[in-house]
Amino acid sequence: MAERVDTRAFPAPTTRAGGSRGEALSGDRLDRAAQILGGATALGVLAMLYMALIYAPTELTQGPAQRIFYIHIGSAIITYVAYAVTCVASIGYLWRRAEAWDMLARASAEVGLLLNTILLLSGAIWGKAIWGTWWSWDARLTSTLILWFIYAGYLMLRSYGGNTPQIARSAAVIGIIGVIDIPIINQSVRWWRTLHPAPIVERANPALPPEMLQAMFVALLAFLILYAFLTVQRFRVEQLSAIIGQLRQDVLFLDDESVGAAPGAPLSVERQSALNAATED
Repeated sequence: MAERVDTRAFPAPTTRAGGSRGEALSGDRLDRAAQILGGATALGVLAMLYMALIYAPTELTQGPAQRIFYIHIGSAIITYVAYAVTCVASIGYLWRRAEAWDMLARASAEVGLLLNTILLLSGAIWGKAIWGTWWSWDARLTSTLILWFIYAGYLMLRSYGGNTPQIARSAAVIGIIGVIDIPIINQSVRWWRTLHPAPIVERANPALPPEMLQAMFVALLAFLILYAFLTVQRFRVEQLSAIIGQLRQDVLFLDDESVGAAPGAPLSVERQSALNAATED
């Protein structure tokens, strides 16, 4: 006897952020934005490399090693931007309880941690060339490392604590408190004796020649576009993960009439394993 197959239409998943149609439209816009930002990122990185390695003059004291400055300052400032976005999105989540704010906070924190890592690594390479050491427990270096650990802890909580509202709220608090370290980093060269020089761009008459200033601003723009591109991609992943999670819940509790199960009963072990394998792929 042929097995009776359930031919009912599969229910469209819904989330608290809106229905499936709204999610699809939002996803299409994000995909288009990612394509545009991807091309802009490639152009921005190429422009940054040209400005830093060819256009900008060689610094007289530090020589070619100073050219890492453009990567260092670009990753530093956009790291602060990323964590500031995490802070604002975390406030938005605690206020509105909307999943979109939580997704943005997590996406921005992940990209921020990547940029923070670039900041620390570029600083270590530059420090070895100029100071003769990879690391010093300088006030600015130490406070920047603390910032890295704060948001690494934020992401570990999100990864291992489970996807629950309680964990999201706890992470949001960390995301908000963490930005307190940013002004400490910025003012550390004024508050303590450090190996880092005083700011050379914030003055009324910057100490950098025009070519170096132009290269620095191109680097900032390139890192900003890179941040936007990666954050949009990571936000889209968060959206798709939420949709898949909703699909799994819907499928697991569908009426399995084809095998004579009671309404509302979960799928068999074999079908659930197949579903898990499909969603993991």
